[in-house]
Amino acid sequence: MDGPITAEERTAVDEALRVGTLTVVGRIVDASNVALLVDVGEGIGGLGPMRAIYKPVKGERPLWDFPEGTLAGREVASALVAEATGYAVVPPTVLRDGPLGVGSVQLWIGDPFAAEPVDGPVRVVPVGRLPDGWLGVVDGQLPDGTEVTVVHEDSADLRDAAVLDAILNNSDRKGSHLVRDSRGTLWGFDHGLTFHAEPKLRTVLWGWAGQHLRGGDVERLAALAEQLSDPQHSLTRSLAALLPPADLTALGARVQRLAVGGIHPRPGGRWPSIPWPAL
Repeated sequence: MDGPITAEERTAVDEALRVGTLTVVGRIVDASNVALLVDVGEGIGGLGPMRAIYKPVKGERPLWDFPEGTLAGREVASALVAEATGYAVVPPTVLRDGPLGVGSVQLWIGDPFAAEPVDGPVRVVPVGRLPDGWLGVVDGQLPDGTEVTVVHEDSADLRDAAVLDAILNNSDRKGSHLVRDSRGTLWGFDHGLTFHAEPKLRTVLWGWAGQHLRGGDVERLAALAEQLSDPQHSLTRSLAALLPPADLTALGARVQRLAVGGIHPRPGGRWPSIPWPAL
């Protein structure tokens, strides 16, 4: 599926992802954890055949800083927050049983068998050659010694993704985790390393660091903070079923700070600010 998804389409896709039969097509071999490409059963909600990425909990690699078996829940929680805020760059994602047990199932965007990768909104350019409409992030060297700069688009939807990452405390926003489909719609993937109670923002989207948030951002953050302050709100209750209590508490505090401060986060000194590899 390409292009923006309407509310009605999202409801239908969510239902299909929840109840459709999952048939394994192949494995994403370069993924850190088990990630399987699956076909989703046809004819649900009037939809045609769909593909999805299925990440079973039992295939998650243990990490020193994230509790074991929580990554799938964080993937789903990220999609819920993205939808609730209107920063809807995360494809529909659900938590369900599958061929290898419970895991996250996320709608696949585009053609998984495309011969050539599509250029994304984050790229590497020679040092000193910043394209118009792009922002520089960091200089570095390729293995052959060529000096380059990591750059990203200065676009409204990519800035949405940067605000969302600050909300999620995304610890792994690589450039390859952001793509545009054939219609130019921006999508973001791989949100398992999110929502940690400690500050762990690690991203390639630092081009707006220290700048004032847009007025609409502050309004969305304030609305989200109000929802999270109510333990009976439907979003808060859904997140409570997916995240450890300390992480949910930290989310509310983080969103409140962002809303009051009104500033894009800056890189900190206690944690690497850019993931490796950056792309």
